[in-house]
Amino acid sequence: MIRRLGVTLALAALLAAAGAGLLRSTGPDGRTDPVAAIAADLVCPACQGESVADSRSPIAASMRQVIADQAAQGRSPDEIRRWFVARYGEEVLAQPPVRGPGLLLWAVPALALLGAGIAAARTLRARRPADGDEPGPPARRWSPRPVWRLTAAALVCLVAAVAVAADRLTPPAAAPRTDPTAVALGLARDLEGQQRYAAAAQMYQEVLRDRPDDAIRLRLAFALLRSGDAAGAGRQAREVLDHAPESPDGLLVLGLAQRGTSPADAPTTLRRFLAVAPAHPAAAEIRRLIGG
Repeated sequence: MIRRLGVTLALAALLAAAGAGLLRSTGPDGRTDPVAAIAADLVCPACQGESVADSRSPIAASMRQVIADQAAQGRSPDEIRRWFVARYGEEVLAQPPVRGPGLLLWAVPALALLGAGIAAARTLRARRPADGDEPGPPARRWSPRPVWRLTAAALVCLVAAVAVAADRLTPPAAAPRTDPTAVALGLARDLEGQQRYAAAAQMYQEVLRDRPDDAIRLRLAFALLRSGDAAGAGRQAREVLDHAPESPDGLLVLGLAQRGTSPADAPTTLRRFLAVAPAHPAAAEIRRLIGG
């Protein structure tokens, strides 16, 4: 009787632990703010092991703003997560979906509980002779020991399989999960498409620190110009022109910026732009602007 009670209590404890772990892994994380809850499910590309919700980097701040904007538009949390995955891959998720050999990590606990449950049930149901049974030839009684031994051997094999697969499932610690520069550049373009030029300029500045490129500098100059920072746009355009004096976009941004900082110089710069790139998409508007 005491042995049966002990087996029952052990089985109940295993089931309770499994249920608690499942509820903890699938249930809400206690955050009431939907933006913070979604941000907690995303990894900050510029940080080491921090979520977008906890990181203080400019990239994480922009990602939180994108989440808030999309939530305000009525998108569901799953739709917002898919939006980030479509642009930056599944590495942006704090918990990427489990596939292939990774399913072993889910199968081992389930198989262990199943084996323990079957063995415990067979043990509890082992027949014993009742008090009122008529005497007869001795029957061969079932012994639970082989089942327990088989279950233990199966558990050892499963744990060994998971140990072998763990090395293949775990990526190298030094390998970056996502490219912070690519994420920042994508966020800058998305913010610019939303006409949030000041935020886009901040992202372009982040990209420029890691990737000093004239094309990115020009994107920054355009964003600054559209955000109202003519002086900042002019400085970025001059840096581009220092490397490429005949850059059409550099001359265009500088001339437009000069209309706010030094109006007397703007026509000369814009005419130089027209001389360098007469077929530029903005040429017709610039001709109209400076009166032919």
